[in-house]
Amino acid sequence: MAQLIDRPSYSYRTDPDVPEFDDTGPITVMDGDCALCGFGARMIARFDTHEDFRICPGQTDLGTALLGHFGMKPEDPESWLLILDGRAYGSLDAIIRVGQAVGGVGHGLRVLRVLPRGLQDWIYRRIARNRYAMFGRGDMCALPDERLKARLLLK
Repeated sequence: MAQLIDRPSYSYRTDPDVPEFDDTGPITVMDGDCALCGFGARMIARFDTHEDFRICPGQTDLGTALLGHFGMKPEDPESWLLILDGRAYGSLDAIIRVGQAVGGVGHGLRVLRVLPRGLQDWIYRRIARNRYAMFGRGDMCALPDERLKARLLLK
């Protein structure tokens, strides 16, 4: 998967399949049933002290529409999306960018930038495709803490 998804900035705003939503800050679209993604969502909520990031489960109408707009499917294990300033990023690059932006332990993800892009994508694909076996399932929306609950886009 390409790191920067080749679409014009804010192209989803003119897509009739994407419901209107507040896109004034960065948004992550991730699997709401994945325990690893749920952990990531909780870490974003904990370390994003400026409370900029919002999190959208891929299984919601908005998440499905955004993923579809950028050529992804919610049932595809590799569908993890960062929308930042109207541009979309995928793969491990998106996760590294989120880690850098929120800080805290997220800064540790920067070391992955030294790996060649092909290796980054290979690592990402292996983890994504085996995430349920490795980390299990969990519903990120079931009992979110208040910091996470405030950031969820559940359209």
